[in-house]
Amino acid sequence: MAAPSNDDTPLMANAIRALAMDAVQQANSGHPGAPMGMAEMAVALWDRHLRHNPANPHWPDRDRFVLSNGHASMLLYALLHLSGYDLSMSELRNFRQLHSKTPGHPEVDLTPGVETTTGPLGQGISNAVGMALAEKLLAHEFNRPGHAVVDHHTYVFLGDGCMMEGISHECSALAGAWKLNKLVALYDDNGISIDGAVRPWYVDNVRLRFEGYGWDVIGPIDGQDADAVDAALAQARRSQTRPTLIVCNTTIGKGSPHRAGTAKAHGEALGPDEVALTRAALGWSWPPFVVPEQVYALWDHKARGAAAEAAWDARFAAYRAQYPELAAELQRRLRGELPSGFAQLAVETVRAAHAKAETVASRKASQLVLEVFTKALPEMLGGSADLTGSNLTNTSSTPALRFGEDAAPNGGRHINYGVREFGMAAIMNGIALHGGFIPYGGTFLTFSDYSRNAIRMAALMRRRVIHVFTHDSIGLGEDGPTHQSVEHAAALRLIPGLDVWRPADNAETAVAWTVALSHADRPSALLLSRQNLAYAPKDSLDQIARGAYVLAEPSEVGLKRKAQAVIIATGSEVQLALHAQAELAQSGIAVRVVSMPSTSVFDRQDTDYKSRVLPPKLPRVAVEAGVTDGWWKYGCAAVLGLDRYGESAPASALFPFFHFTPQNLADIVRKVLAG
Repeated sequence: MAAPSNDDTPLMANAIRALAMDAVQQANSGHPGAPMGMAEMAVALWDRHLRHNPANPHWPDRDRFVLSNGHASMLLYALLHLSGYDLSMSELRNFRQLHSKTPGHPEVDLTPGVETTTGPLGQGISNAVGMALAEKLLAHEFNRPGHAVVDHHTYVFLGDGCMMEGISHECSALAGAWKLNKLVALYDDNGISIDGAVRPWYVDNVRLRFEGYGWDVIGPIDGQDADAVDAALAQARRSQTRPTLIVCNTTIGKGSPHRAGTAKAHGEALGPDEVALTRAALGWSWPPFVVPEQVYALWDHKARGAAAEAAWDARFAAYRAQYPELAAELQRRLRGELPSGFAQLAVETVRAAHAKAETVASRKASQLVLEVFTKALPEMLGGSADLTGSNLTNTSSTPALRFGEDAAPNGGRHINYGVREFGMAAIMNGIALHGGFIPYGGTFLTFSDYSRNAIRMAALMRRRVIHVFTHDSIGLGEDGPTHQSVEHAAALRLIPGLDVWRPADNAETAVAWTVALSHADRPSALLLSRQNLAYAPKDSLDQIARGAYVLAEPSEVGLKRKAQAVIIATGSEVQLALHAQAELAQSGIAVRVVSMPSTSVFDRQDTDYKSRVLPPKLPRVAVEAGVTDGWWKYGCAAVLGLDRYGESAPASALFPFFHFTPQNLADIVRKVLAG
């Protein structure tokens, strides 16, 4: 067996290779090839450029590192372990095992030093765009001459899969438009995917593509020459107006005599014999999961990290001394805390909506709330996927965000994402992950299908991202079934950890926004109408935030008796329920109307409250202009819904055509009671 080289770089890179192949082999599951191929890229970035502190993974001004090709997770775990993070060798031995800190793909808040959950390809680079945008906007807002307290880079590793996913096109184009010069992406161009050599199906000219987006492109360079990668990173860091892509040619599975350069190295263990041969070929003489002290010493970043953070602490102390209010505000926002007066403001906003009792579309009610909240919360960063005039996500406090020729932002807080729903959702995730902003963005509800996986990722990561989905039903009218949401509310409600709101009037809309902003550990989706909704009179506002509440008892329509049935309704169908209640009262039938703006929130309430809202012995009928499946879990005897696609016609014609009338709903209740 050959002796290890005296050159530091091979030792450092081969430590990554050894840990990657050992962990994958022990788990008999994983992707050893990419970590083995990108090892020198990692040495160049992590040892020579990345500013981080293993003792404090949450240091605010650290550089961000995103492993967009998350299947290469052992690269990141090896780097975290070697450089001194709280990730023990026993955790590497437990790669991909139950309850380990080394899951198959990196997960934020589980493994110290992991900035975002990656795995669905293309979303990591998109999250990084959001992080870089947040850094640029915070720096513009808070830095002062001689006081650069927000000043860090966002680095990304990505591969062919990320490049092929369409979302990488959406977000990379925006990164160029926004002139995110502190975003540096290193493309692992190894030419191999699961199905083999990619050339038959991936023929993009990557250089021209990214230059067309407005990026600087360096390379191709030898990605397995750490000095070449180092020089490219140094060049990228000098950019003043453009993000940079560094194209790194590598060999997947480098070091493996029989697997290097093949699809076999991509997604399966090398096998015991090949691992042994690879050790010999690399001159790595140590047993599995053993790293010599000399290599740990080379990788150890604890002292450098502590010094870097201490230097920033000193800079921030000087900043705080000169600008105490700015410093306190920046710290508040980075902690994700709402201003001290928000709770009272929210109460006043809901009460004002109740007092006005306006008949408006819930999308307009949303904008009215946003006018108040965006003025009070400078961290709210809005946007729309080319539907601003329809989503109504802009306010007088959120002018359009633009960037000058010098790449400086203009202070705007409303983003024109263009027709990029998926990209918008993933960028918002990155903004939330970075901290300092609460992102929200709008599109039509039917296009939530485009952004669904990024919404799921926000829920998985427990991040406060708010999706404004307007045109929530057949009520949008003439655009027809391509735009009329039928299954979308039900589909979003299936995402664990996502609060879905479909408010019925301006008070419920104000509550929905209040709850969405107050929950720092979950995303929300607000489903809003295009058509006007009459205000639903209510005796109390206190229970709306619990997701469902008793809106109208039989006494509201002149019946002094206990309810015989309950109608559950959401959104625009709440008015339908109230009219049906009145019609039934004329026949002496007493009905309670329950408004359920958020099934997600209601489902988390205690059993006692649920029983008080939906008494167990009363038959229940639900009504919503969407698929019926989700409503049966509430023990409904009948559901008035829409288990088919819509039609193109005015809303006034569509609701009666699909039997959403007070008479039909009342007849359904009569049949349930007769049955």
